[in-house]
Amino acid sequence: MSTVPLIQYEDASPEVRAVFDDIKRTRNVPDVNNFWKALANHPETLRRTWEALKEVMRPAALDPLTKEMIYIAVSVANNCDYCIHSHTAAARAKGMTDAQHQELLAVIGMAAQTNALANALKAPIDPQFLR
Repeated sequence: MSTVPLIQYEDASPEVRAVFDDIKRTRNVPDVNNFWKALANHPETLRRTWEALKEVMRPAALDPLTKEMIYIAVSVANNCDYCIHSHTAAARAKGMTDAQHQELLAVIGMAAQTNALANALKAPIDPQFLR
């Protein structure tokens, strides 16, 4: 259950509607998802978050699918169910296959395991890794 009301388009202020319209246009979707509707309770945070996300997730040195897969990995590490589901759906829409998803989960699981071991062992960092 949401900790704040979800702001629907018809109830939104003009400032919120403008951001919602940009999200819908940019993502080519009929409605914004619940994350944005929750953020709309604070229009400044909604706008700031959307602008930053739009900039970071645009095609650049990393392609959009790679960025979505990284987002999935970070969302798993942060235990954000909403983001795991949202970005898995986005990655699938950008072409992620079942095989890629399974391999991604294997890498995430392995990284979590070796991170925990490295943290527990407190092994000194090799000099060639420090650049």
